[in-house]
Amino acid sequence: MELREPVNEFARWLVEIARKWQRRWQEARLFEADPQPGRPKFFVTAAFPYPNSPLHLGHGRTYTIADVYARFKRMQGYNVLFPMGFHYTGTPILTMAEALASGDVELIDLMVNVYDVPREDLEELKTPLGMARYFHRDMKAGMMELGMSIDWRREFTTVDEEFKKFIEWQFEKLREKGYIVRGTHPVGWCPAHNMPVGMHDTKNDVEPEIGEYTLILFPLKDGDLMLPAATLRPETVFGVTNVWLNPEAEYVVVEAGGRRLVVSERAAFKLRFQRDDVRVVGRVDARELLGRAVINPATGEEVPVLPARFVDPDTATGVVMSVPAHAPYDYVALRDLAEGRLFPEFRDVASKLKPVPLIEVPGFSEVPARDVVERMGVRDQTDRAKLDEATRTLYSEEYRRGRLRPDVVDRVYSSGGREALFARAAVKAWIAGRPVPEAREATVRWLKALGFADTMYEVMNRPVYCRCGTEIVVKVLRNQWFINYGDEEWKRLVREALAEVRIVPEAMREEFERTVDWLRMRAAARTRGLGTPLPWERGWVIESLSDSTIYMAFYTVVHRIREHRIPPSKLTREFWDYVLLGKGSAVELSRRLGIDERVLKELREEFEYWYPVDSRHSGRDLVQNHLTFYVFNHVAIFPRDKWPRQIVVNGFVKLEGKKMSKSLRNVIPLRRMLRVYGPDTVRAALVTAAEILQDADFTDSLARSVLSQLERIYKLVSEVAKAGAREARGLAERWLLSRLQRRIEEVTAYMEELKLRHAAVTLLYEMPKDVEKYLALGGSVGTKALRDFVDAWVRMLAPIVPHIAEEMWEMLGGQGFVSVAPWPRPAAELVDAWAELAVAYADAVVEDVKRIAEALGRRPARIVVAVARPREWGVVNRVASMVAERRSVREAVRDLLKHVPEAERRRLAKLLPRLYERVAELYERVGDLVRAVKEFDEAEALRALEGYIKRAAGASEITVAYADEEEAQRLVPRQKLESVMPLRPAIVVT
Repeated sequence: MELREPVNEFARWLVEIARKWQRRWQEARLFEADPQPGRPKFFVTAAFPYPNSPLHLGHGRTYTIADVYARFKRMQGYNVLFPMGFHYTGTPILTMAEALASGDVELIDLMVNVYDVPREDLEELKTPLGMARYFHRDMKAGMMELGMSIDWRREFTTVDEEFKKFIEWQFEKLREKGYIVRGTHPVGWCPAHNMPVGMHDTKNDVEPEIGEYTLILFPLKDGDLMLPAATLRPETVFGVTNVWLNPEAEYVVVEAGGRRLVVSERAAFKLRFQRDDVRVVGRVDARELLGRAVINPATGEEVPVLPARFVDPDTATGVVMSVPAHAPYDYVALRDLAEGRLFPEFRDVASKLKPVPLIEVPGFSEVPARDVVERMGVRDQTDRAKLDEATRTLYSEEYRRGRLRPDVVDRVYSSGGREALFARAAVKAWIAGRPVPEAREATVRWLKALGFADTMYEVMNRPVYCRCGTEIVVKVLRNQWFINYGDEEWKRLVREALAEVRIVPEAMREEFERTVDWLRMRAAARTRGLGTPLPWERGWVIESLSDSTIYMAFYTVVHRIREHRIPPSKLTREFWDYVLLGKGSAVELSRRLGIDERVLKELREEFEYWYPVDSRHSGRDLVQNHLTFYVFNHVAIFPRDKWPRQIVVNGFVKLEGKKMSKSLRNVIPLRRMLRVYGPDTVRAALVTAAEILQDADFTDSLARSVLSQLERIYKLVSEVAKAGAREARGLAERWLLSRLQRRIEEVTAYMEELKLRHAAVTLLYEMPKDVEKYLALGGSVGTKALRDFVDAWVRMLAPIVPHIAEEMWEMLGGQGFVSVAPWPRPAAELVDAWAELAVAYADAVVEDVKRIAEALGRRPARIVVAVARPREWGVVNRVASMVAERRSVREAVRDLLKHVPEAERRRLAKLLPRLYERVAELYERVGDLVRAVKEFDEAEALRALEGYIKRAAGASEITVAYADEEEAQRLVPRQKLESVMPLRPAIVVT
């Protein structure tokens, strides 16, 4: 998207009025929120940005959603606090500054030609703080230009000295409670920088997912080498038919733990980070090992070493055990060999190997891998997409519903002997007949006891790259500091908190729960980057996803700390204990720290007023780390009444259907988009593009559609503002005011539920249609009814498109800023069910007329409509009740016929399905108002709307009569008259 200037004059005007209203808000200090005892508060926060590049549309979506919600709650009467800070902590800024300072041509090009950084500014970006401060300024400007209703007095960065004191207090609290421990655990690691890494340290912000492989040691029959096969399914070792090596990969011999192991060259490199005794002692050609025999340590059987190209030497050891009965890749690779498709010299060996059934799974044969491979039509081992899907399907089914066969014990050391007896006894007791999860754990314990199993950690979502470009490995970090997210008591509290938290959308709750389940140890610090030093050990800096978990509490008091010029040296543990936890005495603390007692109480009261956070907003990618850490740390440090109340998770943003990425050069700065389309257009497009959890696709066509719609709305409101507001109370006005009450009700519900797309579509597209319909019904621009409609409409638009809403509000003569005007409330007395039903019924008649005219192939000149008498309306109410209950047509007709005289049943049995259909159609248009009308005179309604019907249908004349009247008998065929029932008139078009 190469656009850089406004797409048209209206977009240019939107940019201008945005600046005007942003200036006015700032002058009025409109969004500065202070405690107001007695007034309900609402505290909204969104994930603060990392300033190593400009804001893009993904940021824009998260912040727009948070801002729309904050503005809505403010208009509802809440005292709303929406603050923002900037996250300097971590290595990304450092890495990028270093690359820029070294003259990285690709990065310079990215900065200048994609990020819109002027060349003369590049020098400032060559130091970490310089880069952070530059993009901090740029991001703040972008947020202000987007129209964020932020209290900027509370802005801070994570390298501010006051914030560092706050984080030191947090970490001392976690350590005091036993949640920070010293130990040995696997972590994601950058070999180039020799430090732990997390999501914020990697390219594309990918969290390294660490998994544990079991290495099963297969001794070479002739020699002292062992092949350590890496597996996630050690329980299948009893069905191994062979071991796979990739003949095109590089393998080496390493010594480790007194053994000589054959592993891939990459595996040898990775193993050095996991154990201290790994030493490469030679190279080995994999082809020389092919065809030789190894011993299966679980069964004592000899199995051959065979070639397979699907074996990835960069994953784990590069050695794979083959279990063709239960692994689709193994089944297909063995089939390929046996059929001579690959490596024909091993055809005879492979053709003799048969799958060994181990796991019983309902719905599968003895060889489940064959079942799933044949079902999916897998061609060969190069058909990776299908094989991956087959593997996921089968592994999931076997894990959830599979059991080890009882006869697996017969596979164990059948040669006899005392050792064999003990081994078989162990397998019979702990493994045979057990569910797969139990058998898996027992198999590992058993093999380790025999000395034939070990462990290797791997990055499961590899490759993941450090910001410096180095691929991340797993390091077993020894004698270092970790946050113990695996603590079961801590997890219990988190689950209690999550049970009380409203999660939007609710579908994300399961993802939070899964994250809580699998979280274990997390490295608490690193050796490089900006941030807060670990308070009890020099040389370490607290890592970036650990100092961003309770910073929301810091927002509540940072401005007061600065206002009263409290130096960082006085922000002691006792200070934070009092202000945030209410521990200690203000009098005593004042005496010790030299801070005025009234100031301390003011800080405490400010925190007490605003906390807890009422709504926390972030992207979906942060559920597996930051958002879950946020809950963990809150329950660890704060009392229950300060735990989070709501977490809102949104999806990502695509640009023209493509994922945004630096490689595609489509990470377009948000500020450029604001110039091109106008801030309100961007806000509305981001909200309209998708529901909250879906990925939003921002396209030029969508933005132009929204822009056009905003222009249309502005012109319409301008006309209304100029036209006055005379009293009028005809059917059109009754319909419009009734419609308004329902719009207020539905938009309010959408906003409360954060169904912002629904709200935006209603406001931007449906409500303009309401005005068009009103005018088509005979209403006029200069009525009070339309003025009232527009007044409420502009107020409801304000959270989504605040700048143009302010402009329209001023034009309408509204008092003050629309941003703080009261949110409209529906007035029950203005709901006119009869008027809405009359218009909906007239529309249905118009549609019927058009269908008939189309079938006749001519434009209607005269329309005759024969309708049922009002006394027959009772059946409609009964049908409406059944429609509301979602009853089927068949069920509804059956129940209705029970209450009909025998003589009428045959006729009604044919007509009632059509009536049900019409009522359901009207129910879609006017909802439960169908039932609200106790008696409806169809003739009266159609006569009141004769002019509208003629215009809409293109007819010059219309006659409306009751079906039993003489006129109807004369103009309508008898057969048609016999089919007339409520809401199903007979229509003649001539």
